[in-house]
Amino acid sequence: MKIWGHRGASALAVENTMAAFRRARADGADGVELDVRLSADGAVVVFHDDDLRRLADRPERVDRLTLLELRGVRARGEPIPTLDEVLEELAGLTVNVEIKAGDRLPPRGLVDAVARVIRRHRADEVLVSSFNPLALLELRARAPSVVIGLLFHRDQARPLREGWSRHLLGARAVHPEHVLVDEERVARWHREGRAVNVWTVDDPGELARMARAGVDAVIANDPGAARAAIAAAR
Repeated sequence: MKIWGHRGASALAVENTMAAFRRARADGADGVELDVRLSADGAVVVFHDDDLRRLADRPERVDRLTLLELRGVRARGEPIPTLDEVLEELAGLTVNVEIKAGDRLPPRGLVDAVARVIRRHRADEVLVSSFNPLALLELRARAPSVVIGLLFHRDQARPLREGWSRHLLGARAVHPEHVLVDEERVARWHREGRAVNVWTVDDPGELARMARAGVDAVIANDPGAARAAIAAAR
């Protein structure tokens, strides 16, 4: 079972920053998960929230600032990286790029910009996930060789919660919330030929349950601690 750092090693460093990604790599993560949005001038930046309030104590929306303006922002003391910079830094690791697209049409230009960035790097080390099937459908059309993973969680309506659109999308991975995972479902998804990558798991008992269920990867806030917990449970 692979271990990916959730927004890097976000329990130990500021989420979605180079510090968090470097810490995840240093702690033995097999990959990282990160979030992307579009700046006002079309740059793909690595940031989770739609505004800067939580991490930078500023009211602006990310998509209303240019890349140059975002370069001047500090997220709890750390700069906001671009997807280009992160993919360059993390060559050799799996990078799960989550497109933040809400539940309607994806922000105009975001999916195309993500596809263009990925094409500049090694596509076989990148997979793209989203809760928004339309974003994944567009990504599949623009970059058919990139693996896509459908995200879903327990609070969605049943068609979304059970990932029904994975068939239409041709998703080669499913990314369920861990509470939706059991051995029967993992076996069914595997029979369909899909990888099962589960989020977000930090509890040692739940990590052990995911390993027994046969999932392919878990996304954890502290990948070093997750690896130690799994080793201790064997």
